Amino acid sequence: MTPTELFHRAHERVREYDIRFADFFADDGVLELPFAPAPMPRRIVGRDAIRALLQPRYDAARAAGRRIIDYRYLVIHETRDPEVIVAEFAVGGIPRGEGQEPYVLPFIQVYRIANDRILVQRDYFDSLVMAERLRVS
Repeated sequence: MTPTELFHRAHERVREYDIRFADFFADDGVLELPFAPAPMPRRIVGRDAIRALLQPRYDAARAAGRRIIDYRYLVIHETRDPEVIVAEFAVGGIPRGEGQEPYVLPFIQVYRIANDRILVQRDYFDSLVMAERLRVS
């Protein structure tokens, strides 16, 4: 599977707040969140640690009725390094069920992918908007 194909498959899970997204990481894969709001860690190492970080957030999102409607403006840049891609997109969603004002959150994600696993995902997003719109803690 190419890095671009893996991105699309992994993000099918993200759109559903499905923790099986973590299965796309290598055992020692790294999730970096350079702009994460405190107290969220900015570097998480290992598939199990990534799963432990995301599981309660995914559960809370589903319980609150939060939904991702679509990905907008998706552009995936392939690089000279065949293991590295850069994805630019905006997530459109509903924060807490019907009747709530939709949100749009822009992202840039940099991936290093080999052997059908994410070795490193560096996720850049506006942490102030994320905290305000999604009540991330």
